[in-house]
Amino acid sequence: MVLNYIWIAFFLIAFVFGIVALLTGDMTIFQKMVDATFDSSKTAFETSLGLTGVLALWLGIMKVGEKAGIVNVLARMLSPFFTKLFPDIPKNHPVMGSIFMNIASNMLGLDNAATPTGLKAMSQMQELNTQKDTATNPMIMFLVLNTSGLTIIPTTILAFRSSYGAAQPTDVFIPILLATTVATLAGIIITAAWQRINIFQPTLFLGLVGLMAFVGIIIWGFGQMDKQTMGTVTSVASNLILMSIIVLFIGAGLMREINVYDAFIEGAKEGFHTAVRIIPYLVAILVAVGVFRASGAMDLLISGIKWCMEQCGLNTDFVGALPTAFMKPLSGSGARGLMLEAMKSYGPDSFVGRLSCIFQGSTDTTFYILAVYFGSIGVRYTRHAVACGLLADLVGVIAAIAVCYIFF
Repeated sequence: MVLNYIWIAFFLIAFVFGIVALLTGDMTIFQKMVDATFDSSKTAFETSLGLTGVLALWLGIMKVGEKAGIVNVLARMLSPFFTKLFPDIPKNHPVMGSIFMNIASNMLGLDNAATPTGLKAMSQMQELNTQKDTATNPMIMFLVLNTSGLTIIPTTILAFRSSYGAAQPTDVFIPILLATTVATLAGIIITAAWQRINIFQPTLFLGLVGLMAFVGIIIWGFGQMDKQTMGTVTSVASNLILMSIIVLFIGAGLMREINVYDAFIEGAKEGFHTAVRIIPYLVAILVAVGVFRASGAMDLLISGIKWCMEQCGLNTDFVGALPTAFMKPLSGSGARGLMLEAMKSYGPDSFVGRLSCIFQGSTDTTFYILAVYFGSIGVRYTRHAVACGLLADLVGVIAAIAVCYIFF
């Protein structure tokens, strides 16, 4: 519903700006806006077409890892930590398996693989809920973990950067990892405080400290490097991790004596269908954003924010990427469209282009996730879910800006 109004607003505001421009003497403004609709729809289709191969690859690899039992191994490794986050769920309840599968899929950046397990987890938690129209503490913690968007492999973002001609598509890999880790830590701490979960329990506390130490070490290490060395190390480390995961999944499948090839093909088919399904969404949002920008409304918005930042004496390099940050809590497809628009307008290797990608990967779509997950089980009273999710988003945005300045 929210995206519906946003989408309509793009066109209505653009039309008003077009009328104003026409009255002030710009006779080509509506020609520019119409051209933008054709250009943007073409860009949307070409982008989806370019994603087909990458999505097929990673969904195929994910299916191999699933059948090889890698996800189950990850679940067992994380079990001592996550059971402390969900104290109201009975020990060894089946919902824990769904939660782990969902989180593992999110960590691998496979949103379409994560959603089915997420909906299943919500359904299983609803079975434990004594007030069917009200969100429980475990539901809210689970939702915040999703909205904070902890991602190890931002598959789609890397694919988009590659399709837009970035010199090193993976150079945002580690910055996204840092920003999303900070957002996730913030989400856990905020929600735990709200739910009176003792984060100083040994297992839980050590897990959080381990995450913070990991982030701190990476930031410190890269802080000692110049930008050229930092770029080289980021590229090498990112590609090494990605290739290591591919080999690990295939190796695990070989050891479990599964038909790795057939498993990959099964997953790759899902990748093709996923690429086709996103075409209408990309066309819708890219056309709306293209018309909005062609009308001059986007430039006025960005100029206004930039002026405010300048009056406060702040650096304004990050302002051009803010539309992506503003849209992300509302709509993933909307934020994706703005990210693509930023890379197209400023360049994929520009500061704004990179920061837009980091914004896109640092958090998830809070309102969309709340609507889909709670809507699927009929929960109307979300309690503190929105507040915790948006606070985690805010921390993620601030972290993304800071990390982008450090790296680029």
